[in-house]
Amino acid sequence: MAIRDGKGAPEHPKLPHGAAMELPGRGTTFVRTMPGPPGAPTVLLLHGWTATADLNWFTCYQALSEHYRVVALDHRGHGRGIRSKKQFRLEDCADDAMAVCDVLGLQQVIPIGYSMGGPVAQLVWRRHRERVQALVLCATAPYFLSSREEKLGFLGLSGMAALARLTPVQARQWLTEQVYLQRKTGEWEPWAIQEASLHDWRMVLEAGRAIGRFNSRPWIDEIDVPTSVVITMRDRVVPTRRQVRLFEGIHRAEAYRVDGDHDSIAVQPERFVPTLLRAVGSAVERAAERA
Repeated sequence: MAIRDGKGAPEHPKLPHGAAMELPGRGTTFVRTMPGPPGAPTVLLLHGWTATADLNWFTCYQALSEHYRVVALDHRGHGRGIRSKKQFRLEDCADDAMAVCDVLGLQQVIPIGYSMGGPVAQLVWRRHRERVQALVLCATAPYFLSSREEKLGFLGLSGMAALARLTPVQARQWLTEQVYLQRKTGEWEPWAIQEASLHDWRMVLEAGRAIGRFNSRPWIDEIDVPTSVVITMRDRVVPTRRQVRLFEGIHRAEAYRVDGDHDSIAVQPERFVPTLLRAVGSAVERAAERA
């Protein structure tokens, strides 16, 4: 998502401190942290599919850290996230995120999920309700498949994920370069291409399959913490109507609109970041009123 904007953007953005973190019984992931003001609430940044924490959130780190403690991690198979022979599950990503909070000694957080990170954030609430102060869900939905074309694409992705388990490492690396990274060289900065090259593509393909299977509609109306939904109004990846259904399905959620596509967080930060700050600020204020 670190796309060139044609305005002379720096080759590599300034990023907060990051380090590998061992999660007991789970594996090693990569985590960035920023302390924020003393006593500030903690936001837990959950990135989208085929991204990493940095690719997804590099435009937001500094602005968020002026108000909140910031924690961001790479999800399983993405970037420097956990490597596992187990099949990728969004539930495991949710539990990984809370394991990071355990290591950092954080009892309560505000998950902010973008795209795939939205289902992860929803699952953090469902599996660890007592630790969630509020939710912020961006460019995401309660489900991702409905049309015949989408379901056929999902079947193809499932087949590729199964094939990737059987394909030698060298072939998987070649697939990464040919199918994905070469398409990005004209759009992405070199640091972003390098970041994406770290993916375990077997796990990333399985993540796509997991996204296709996700459906929170049976329980989305149970969410009982203050929630803000950031809707990208020109989104060609997650249709706006599904983002609206997410907002409508959560009791007393608030909607915040960005006039942009799915990648507006990267290519239009001047629009997206202030909207995100308003959405988080409102969720935090509503949570404080309930405390």
